[in-house]
Amino acid sequence: MKKKILLTLLGLFLLVAAIIGIKAWQITDLIAAGKTFQIPPTSVQVTDASTQEWADQFDAVGTIESVQGVTLANEVPGKVEKITFESGTMVSAGDILVVLDKTGEEAQLRSATSAADLAKLNLARTRDLRKTSVISQSELDTAESQYTNTAARVEELQWTVQKRTIKAPFAGRLGIRQIREGQFLQAGEPIVSLQSLDPVYVNFSLPQQRLSELHIGMKVRATTDAIPGRIFEGSLTAIDAEVDALTRNIRLQATIANKDGALRPGMFAAVSAIAPEEKTHTVIPGTAVIFAAYGNSVFVVKEEQDKEGKPHLVCDQKFVRLGSRKGDFVSVEEGLQPGEKVVSAGGFKLHKGASVVIVEGERAVPSTTPHPAEK
Repeated sequence: MKKKILLTLLGLFLLVAAIIGIKAWQITDLIAAGKTFQIPPTSVQVTDASTQEWADQFDAVGTIESVQGVTLANEVPGKVEKITFESGTMVSAGDILVVLDKTGEEAQLRSATSAADLAKLNLARTRDLRKTSVISQSELDTAESQYTNTAARVEELQWTVQKRTIKAPFAGRLGIRQIREGQFLQAGEPIVSLQSLDPVYVNFSLPQQRLSELHIGMKVRATTDAIPGRIFEGSLTAIDAEVDALTRNIRLQATIANKDGALRPGMFAAVSAIAPEEKTHTVIPGTAVIFAAYGNSVFVVKEEQDKEGKPHLVCDQKFVRLGSRKGDFVSVEEGLQPGEKVVSAGGFKLHKGASVVIVEGERAVPSTTPHPAEK
């Protein structure tokens, strides 16, 4: 019995020793392979940082606004007697749009005018009698007061009658009417929107860092997806007196010609403010930039010697300060020199010091005036 136990223990010992030996051999082999192992280089595409001449362009998102725009409303209550306009038509300043019923006010005006005429005659007679001291001064004062009151009543009724005819305060395009003939309107009820469309404003904002580069009169271009392919040009006409304390942006306003009325108030617009003078910029494709919250960077490819003295390519990460954009290009104000090779495709796979190999592949050629590919 004891012999069987000893043989079993001996067998287990030999089995464990064999397993330990195999694992030790495997670990030794892995260590030896790790000393000679090299991560294969990452395939990337590169481009040279170049210099280009262009005027700085500051891009933003804006909103179209009419120079003059109101929703017309009545100042006095009354029943709509006549509507003289059609929705969506153009009108000139002073055109009659709506006439409210004014029969009662016109009758009151005739009565008040008659009373004012009588008071004027009485005042003239009283002044003549006062010259001969037939009547007292108080009677003359009473006659003057009566004439003043009746004349004021005439003016009040004339104003009321005038306000029952609603006219266009300026030239522009009408919206959709919101009233019907025969409808009784309370004071202040909306009637129709009136917007002047030539020219129009475009309101937008830029970061406060750009404030020193902005000035009244600089060229502004605007585009909108409602009218693809068309560029509207104007000029910067107003810079706000304060910076928004929440966003640290400065509000701006440009004036743009809109002769055909293509731009409408409320439209979204992509806006670019363009500096008057061209500058020399160090530029790279926008695809070369690695955007991050802690700072933007690019990977630069350079040649180094390995342990055996053989040349190979590695990448170095450089943090950059970006400037303006133009098409597919972005300018680099700090952190990069012209002629350096930057990774334009495949940078998301890299880290500082990684080995790379340059490959040539099909890619879109960067342009300062890119256009969408035709389908």
